[in-house]
Amino acid sequence: MAGIAATDWAKLGAATHGGPEPYNPFLSYAFLSALEDSGCVGARAGWLSQHLALETADGDLIGAVPCYLKSHSQGEYVFDHGWADAFERAGGRYYPKLQVAIPFTPATGPRLLADAALDPAPIRLALGEGLKTLGDRLGISSVHVTFAQEEEALALENLGYLHRTDTQFHFVNEGYASYDDFLETLASRKRKALRKERREALGDGIEIDWLTGRDLTEAVWDDFFRFYMDTGSRKWGRPYLNRKFFSLIGERMADDILLVMAKRDGRYIAGAINFIGSDRLFGRNWGCIEHHPYLHFEVCYHQAIDFAIERKLAVVEAGAQGEHKLARGYLPVTTHSAHWIAHPGLRNAVADYLEREREDVAEVGEYLSERAPFRKG
Repeated sequence: MAGIAATDWAKLGAATHGGPEPYNPFLSYAFLSALEDSGCVGARAGWLSQHLALETADGDLIGAVPCYLKSHSQGEYVFDHGWADAFERAGGRYYPKLQVAIPFTPATGPRLLADAALDPAPIRLALGEGLKTLGDRLGISSVHVTFAQEEEALALENLGYLHRTDTQFHFVNEGYASYDDFLETLASRKRKALRKERREALGDGIEIDWLTGRDLTEAVWDDFFRFYMDTGSRKWGRPYLNRKFFSLIGERMADDILLVMAKRDGRYIAGAINFIGSDRLFGRNWGCIEHHPYLHFEVCYHQAIDFAIERKLAVVEAGAQGEHKLARGYLPVTTHSAHWIAHPGLRNAVADYLEREREDVAEVGEYLSERAPFRKG
């Protein structure tokens, strides 16, 4: 990111506040540069920045793609380990590959960024072709555009990319005045269960704080990082984000961050980090040093709904996977990615697999939608 001026990046749709497109904090210069400046991405992490820029003949930036040359498939949340294993057992070389993504962030957003003042269609076309050209020049096996917007995935499909789908769970704010207003839309049994769950989560004298902006002190980041490392080390084996990263985003984009922190006996014991867009809240990492029944659900899901309703945000994206979110008012949503694979044999095998996988994703999505907790009729 140091090779691109922050003022130029800010002209790209969704990357800045106040533009014609909804602001996405993960596409901001502040977020992407913090990942690089902290060392969370880089050669040692196996995420080598290879951002693609589209410029006019005069050198004006009119399009860009955040992308990384990768030596592994960790931290992506769209799993291709099986593809890599099969190709390498057949004598191929799957890594390095080119990953178009926000590192460690399973949140949908634009991936083919265009100047907000221009028609995005030809710019997306040029960027999609540019990624293939970059892949050819680097001599790599594949290009993977993950958690793209649906229209981007379809545009890339027209360029020969393979289309992949999956499912996440999002809360949709239908203009609720309060959490109780939302609960009234649920079936009686589900409504009672969630009220009971929230009461029990806040037992043992637990209180909840919302921290954003100037509230995000270094002492608060110390607490949250301790939670993140404790839970992340047990769940993932190696957390991806380091302590410096949290200080940098606290300096550069504090107003775009919400920490939901749980306190007991005067000290914080758990927390979840969320990022605030212009129309939605993105739930990301959670951690704790004390275990209490339902506290994870309260801090990560219920409090996010409370905040979205208060701020009049349209959607809460609660991260990857998790069918347990359905009972808490989060509905299944299809996510999209696009994949360019150079080797014809691997490409044909993956294309066949993805066709069947898309059918399964659609069937499961319909099944889950029918079992949403909302009142019928």
